[in-house]
Amino acid sequence: MSQSVDRALTLLGSLGDGPVSLEQAAGSLGVHKSTALRLLRTLEEHGFVQRQPDRRYRIGGRVLSLAHRALEEIDVRQVAAPYLAALSARSGYTVQLAVLHDGEVLYVDEVAGPGAAWPSRIGRRAPVTGTAIGRVLLAGLPEDGVREQELPSELAAVRLRGWAAESCEHREPVTCVAAPVAGSDGRTVAACALSAPASQVPPTELTRMLPELLCTAEAISLAYGGSPTPRWCENRCGSRPAGRASRTSGRASAVRRR
Repeated sequence: MSQSVDRALTLLGSLGDGPVSLEQAAGSLGVHKSTALRLLRTLEEHGFVQRQPDRRYRIGGRVLSLAHRALEEIDVRQVAAPYLAALSARSGYTVQLAVLHDGEVLYVDEVAGPGAAWPSRIGRRAPVTGTAIGRVLLAGLPEDGVREQELPSELAAVRLRGWAAESCEHREPVTCVAAPVAGSDGRTVAACALSAPASQVPPTELTRMLPELLCTAEAISLAYGGSPTPRWCENRCGSRPAGRASRTSGRASAVRRR
C-alpha cells in the first residue's frame, strides 16, 4: 500500500472517533501539518471529510453514504435469501436480486432454476436501461435522480404498474420480469426478478408468475423493515402482517384479472 493511501485511511479511521484539528491530524499521522493539510484537502474534495466552522475536520457525507449503501446491500441480500429460494422452488425459474450501484445493475444474489442456461450473475453488472430489473431500480429513484436519456416516460409506466418485463435481456437469450423491494422509508432498495431462457419460456408464460413475484417482493420488503401491509397472497409468501391496504395488492389483482 502506498504511503499516501495508508495515511489517508489512517486519518479517516481517526476521524471515526470525532472531529479533529489540523494539529491533531498531523500528530496522529506523525507528519508535518502541511502534509496533513494536503491529505485533508484531498479527502475534502472527494466528500470524505468536511471542515467545520471551528476549523476542525469531521467525517464527510460521502463516507456515510457509502457505509449506508454497503450495509443496505448486504442486509437486503441476507434478508431476501430464503424468499428467493422459495420462489425459485415454486416457479422452477431462476430468481435474482439486484441493486443499483454506480449507475449500473449489480446482481447480489441468485438462485438458479433447473433450466438455467447461463453462468451465475452474482457480482456481475448490467446496463440499467437494457434490463427489466434495471428499469425497476431506475423507476424507484426520485424524479431528479433519473437522467433525461433514461426514458422517464417509460419509467413512469413501470412505477404505475409496479413491475417491468423484458425479452432478450442485454443481448442474452433471456426473458425476465422484475419487481421492486422497498425499505422502511418506502424507497426502492433492490429489485427481485424471475428469469428464464427465451428459447424455452415465452414472455407470456413468465408473466403469469407475476403474482408470485409481487408476493415475494412484498415479503422481502416486510422482512427488511417495510411497513406492514396485508397481501392477497400472504399465505404463499408466509407473511401475515396486519395494517393498511397493500401498495401492490391492486397490481396483483389486476394481474389475476388478465
